[in-house]
Amino acid sequence: MEALFIFILKSSGLLATFYFAYIFLLRKETFFNSSRWFLLAGLITSVVLPFVVYTKVIWVNPTPVSAPAVIETIAVSDTAVPNHYNAVYVPQPVEEESFEINWNIITILIYSIGFAAFMIKFGLDFYSLNSVLKGRKIQQQEDFKFIDVNENIAPFSYFDYIVYNSSLYTAAELENILEHEKVHSDQKHTIDVLITRIFCILFWFNPIIWLYKKAILQNLEFIADSEASKKITDKKAYQYTLLKITTHDTCVAITNHFYQSLIKKRIVMLNKNQSRKRNYWKYYAVIPALGAFVLLFQIKTIAQEKKQNTAVVQKDTVKELVTITKNTTDKELDDLKGKLKTNHNVDFQVSDVKRNSKEELTGIQIQVKSESGKKQVVSMNGSNGIKDCTFAIGTDNKGAATISVEGLKPPTPPIPPVNAERAVVVRNFDEDGIAPVAPIAPAAPAFPAGPMPTPVDMSRIPKAPIAPKNINDKAAWSKFEKDIAEFEKKMQAIEPELSAYGEKVEAVMAEREAIFEKQMEKYEIAMQKFNIDMDKYSKDIQLKYGPDSKEYQQNMKQYEKDMKQYDFDMKQHAKDMKQYEKDMKQHEKDMKEWEKENRKS
Repeated sequence: MEALFIFILKSSGLLATFYFAYIFLLRKETFFNSSRWFLLAGLITSVVLPFVVYTKVIWVNPTPVSAPAVIETIAVSDTAVPNHYNAVYVPQPVEEESFEINWNIITILIYSIGFAAFMIKFGLDFYSLNSVLKGRKIQQQEDFKFIDVNENIAPFSYFDYIVYNSSLYTAAELENILEHEKVHSDQKHTIDVLITRIFCILFWFNPIIWLYKKAILQNLEFIADSEASKKITDKKAYQYTLLKITTHDTCVAITNHFYQSLIKKRIVMLNKNQSRKRNYWKYYAVIPALGAFVLLFQIKTIAQEKKQNTAVVQKDTVKELVTITKNTTDKELDDLKGKLKTNHNVDFQVSDVKRNSKEELTGIQIQVKSESGKKQVVSMNGSNGIKDCTFAIGTDNKGAATISVEGLKPPTPPIPPVNAERAVVVRNFDEDGIAPVAPIAPAAPAFPAGPMPTPVDMSRIPKAPIAPKNINDKAAWSKFEKDIAEFEKKMQAIEPELSAYGEKVEAVMAEREAIFEKQMEKYEIAMQKFNIDMDKYSKDIQLKYGPDSKEYQQNMKQYEKDMKQYDFDMKQHAKDMKQYEKDMKQHEKDMKEWEKENRKS
């Protein structure tokens, strides 16, 4: 569930990046076709990029052993699998806890209800569209299929279908409408509409996707207006047609219909001069933001422990090397016992000896104790002959005889394949020394909090003029055009403040995210190190005291306590993320309110 929440958060951030880049940089440019592909690329990027993860490995030094090191080796048979962390601990009864609400189930239930509702709406829209198209007389012209209906609905296109009511328009108006819809059909704008609809169904809870959908549909209308106006001689008549279509309230969903809201913006864009080509740089302004996203969120850091040499006998202090091979006989083992006791005061015990039909050693357990009190237990078992095992007898820094196992290496974390010779796990402890010390779990960081920038006062935003109802009233229309020009002038004056507000919000949230991600990165590394230390500590306790001992049971209780604290930290982390999402929603609400005021007419 946490992984899904993180994906949604990342995807929403990418969508917001593309959306605000379009709003603040590209919305007033006349590169409509380029903007179409830019917005579609934003949808794809928001879904794909969160799954692109680069792995960075950080090597950490192994945990130092305070007591003198002694080697305990446990072997695994050919078909056995090495014990993992979970297998080390014996399940313990836990006290019954009070009832807690499972928010994961509630969240999934709410999402499923919303998803089902929007899917039903999507199906009803298809049914409504099919009702309009089914059984109609189709007039084929070139690549287009024209359908003339009697219903009072706005003209629309759906792939190669173009639907209209010819009785509602003059011949000139109908020609303007059809040129507009031909552009939609020829450039397959219906695909854009369906893609945005699917995204709205999947991410219905995200307010940014609805704003994004509005931007895509509006840009498609700009494209159709621009291309249609190139084929129409009377551009002003085309604008009158736009106003006339505003009287039709009935529109068929999941189609490109002739009328869209914000007619004044379409009229403004029709009369706007072509943007300069040098302004294409604005499309690439999003690339640094995507690079920062990958560096901050898509690099996974993994901590791995450096290998260390487990031998405790220095080469220059070695007095004797004793090697046991698969061909060592029982008599040689008995002789070795007396030799080590006499020459070095080392106790040497052999048990669980197994041999195959060739009289080769296939299993053996060796217990060695030196005069310094150090103990080694080497246990090997398999179907084939054992590997050579060499004991190095020497002296420690106090001159006492000590012993180490040469030629055996700790296993790597991956599970060995079947038929491997054997796996060896090495653990160190001092028989008479202090018990191993349990590691302390790190504390999770909290998401940085603080006030958000003060939004622009919406009361200062001018109200858009209302278009005259009578399109033949030239005086009223002339006044409307002057009011539109004055409105645009006032909007241009306040737009720098809106842009500055958006930049402040992005800067504040980017700074908080950067700080928090660095803290979380350190915390994840510390948790990986803690798990490694805890694994070693638990196995040391089990080997020294046994799984039924009091010390081992205390270790288990401490581990459960640490895991509960870890779960608590993760829940707190989820709360911090929810607060961050709440701040983002508030920002989106402010932007939506501004859009609402701006489009009032």
